[in-house]
Amino acid sequence: MKRLPLEYAVRNLARSPLRLVLSVVGSALVVLLVFAAAAFARGMEHSLRASGSSSTVIVLGAGSEESIERSEIGSSVASLIAASVRGIRTRAGVSYVSAEVHVQLPVFLAGPATPEGDERHPPEDSEDAPLTLVRGFTPSAFLVHPQVQIVEGAMPRVGYDEVMVGTLSATKLGVAPDELAIGRRLWLAEKLWTITGRFAAPATVMEAELWAPLTDLKLATTRETDSCVLVALDTAEFADIDAFCKQRLDLELAAMPESEYYSKLGEFYAPVRAVVWITAALIGLGGLFGGLNTMYAAFASRVRELAMLQCLGYSRPALIVSLVQESVLATAAGGLLGAAIGLLLLDGVAVRFSMGAFGLRADAAALSLSLGAAFALGLFGALPPAWRCLRLPIPEALKTG
Repeated sequence: MKRLPLEYAVRNLARSPLRLVLSVVGSALVVLLVFAAAAFARGMEHSLRASGSSSTVIVLGAGSEESIERSEIGSSVASLIAASVRGIRTRAGVSYVSAEVHVQLPVFLAGPATPEGDERHPPEDSEDAPLTLVRGFTPSAFLVHPQVQIVEGAMPRVGYDEVMVGTLSATKLGVAPDELAIGRRLWLAEKLWTITGRFAAPATVMEAELWAPLTDLKLATTRETDSCVLVALDTAEFADIDAFCKQRLDLELAAMPESEYYSKLGEFYAPVRAVVWITAALIGLGGLFGGLNTMYAAFASRVRELAMLQCLGYSRPALIVSLVQESVLATAAGGLLGAAIGLLLLDGVAVRFSMGAFGLRADAAALSLSLGAAFALGLFGALPPAWRCLRLPIPEALKTG
């Protein structure tokens, strides 16, 4: 099959600069939207997956396997597990066993201190404060959560109503990061807490949490039980922890790998990701129809030209290939522009959701998907108009225009 040179398609793109600009900008917007949807889905999936470890086991109340926040277990469970199960990871004689409390509480900023002293009562609109996950912890938490690193300030002290904040907690609370600076105060559980430190847990949902000493948080929330116990395994296996939970029926415990827990959370948020993808698909479909209209207008004015090329010996498949090349070149330019904007503006942008916050993940998968959308937009946006313009008989096409 005799084909037209690629230079012919490139030269035709410049015949209508306005049409070219509209094609490039339109495809860039569609690609940017697909890129944002992919980065959202990848970011949520990665943050939930990175939050859990297959070598760590969560022990929580029976019947609360789907939500740690609903779980209640005795405060003695952590010491019982450490004493009863062999093969738990240890360092310098300290077992990797962490008792924790997970609770969603309204959190909001306190006003600056006045000459008369600190405010003693929360504002009247405290019920409108955003709910934030507050984790009660002990120093052992840093053993079972190696992702967590204090990057500023110090760990809160027990008995002083102190708290440390994650690097994405400002996003979750909807405030500027400097409003959660060290020394600032928060209303939490109808008490004033002082921020003493900031921690990072890259690519995990923990970065949007507040961490307070376990005993202080239990006193503030008037609870005597813990939410869960996390156990890091060494030579022990999950079956050993599971057997302990099943033997101690009086404690009403259940065990599951931490990675499995966060995997189930990912399944719970699957409809959210589906809505994002459906929205992107609908807008992409709108972009495709817009591209069809543009290509129809562009090719309809060239019916006589295409008929003349057939007279010169070029077949209709060769002409379709050339027209598709034009369309793909325009959408590819827009795709590269949209992907570049996405990489510059969206990568790492924090997004709030009910469980906390996570950063958009602009990785190779998101980039490949968005560029693939640009190629598909150019291909399927050119085929129907090209076929419609070439289906006329040559004598009739030569009289057109």
